[in-house]
Amino acid sequence: MTRSYYESNARARIDALLDADSFHEWLPADARVTSPHLATLELPAAFDDGVVIGRGSIAGKQIFIAAQEGGFMGGAVGEVHGAKIVGVLERAVRDHPAAVLLLLETGGVRLQEANAGLIAVSEVMRAILSARAAGVPVIVAIGGQYGCFGGMGIAARCASTIIMSEEGRLGLSGPEVIETARGVEEYDARDRALVWRTVGGKHRYLLGECDVIVPDSMAAFQQAIIASINNGDAWTLAALEQEHEILSERVQRFGKCKDGRDIWRELGWAEPDAIAMLDNDEFVKAAQGRRAK
Repeated sequence: MTRSYYESNARARIDALLDADSFHEWLPADARVTSPHLATLELPAAFDDGVVIGRGSIAGKQIFIAAQEGGFMGGAVGEVHGAKIVGVLERAVRDHPAAVLLLLETGGVRLQEANAGLIAVSEVMRAILSARAAGVPVIVAIGGQYGCFGGMGIAARCASTIIMSEEGRLGLSGPEVIETARGVEEYDARDRALVWRTVGGKHRYLLGECDVIVPDSMAAFQQAIIASINNGDAWTLAALEQEHEILSERVQRFGKCKDGRDIWRELGWAEPDAIAMLDNDEFVKAAQGRRAK
């Protein structure tokens, strides 16, 4: 049976992706490093504050890892949660592992710790860029039930490589947030097809916002992670300028599109509705030459 990434929790993902018995956890649950704010608000805490961090190996190469637990407050980032991720990245600058792997599953900032959470996310972004500047690739995997939204959606785009499954979702504001702010007529968060067409893995892949798309299996994510480690990080000023040029052209190219399907037509898909029916291999093959970058 194929082991689903989507249906697994943070610790199960670490166990499946890393080499057997190679994971060493930093600040484990028995260390009781919890949020200093949730108890004041009479809210339950988690002994790992919703993120598991440590070191291990993949295909024999040492990596540092942080895995968010969507089952605790939707993986939302608070002060301690964010500090743990930052600590992993800062230690990578010092120790130079083969890569830092971030398994992101989050709705964004923890509203109960709003200012602290916002600061934490900004520190995560800075730490990702510092790790890359030090020559350590930062690889993001997105494929969990809660997607990757809010400030952590921006943080993900700071990484060297983003790996997603079709079930993964990546964006700034989540569907429910958009519906609340703009109304159901603007965005119906219950319309799963609409959500998929705007923030889903295939759409992000076609826009060039994720680098690799894989089936929903641990083995597929693991293979993509190994390949990304081996490919390193081609982070240059020229590449950054090219990325900015692509983004500046996007509004002109897609500004009049009303739906994800309109964008897919613009990218050369004569029958965009058929995309949903393609399995991963068929989709990747058909997408060659039709991506925004």
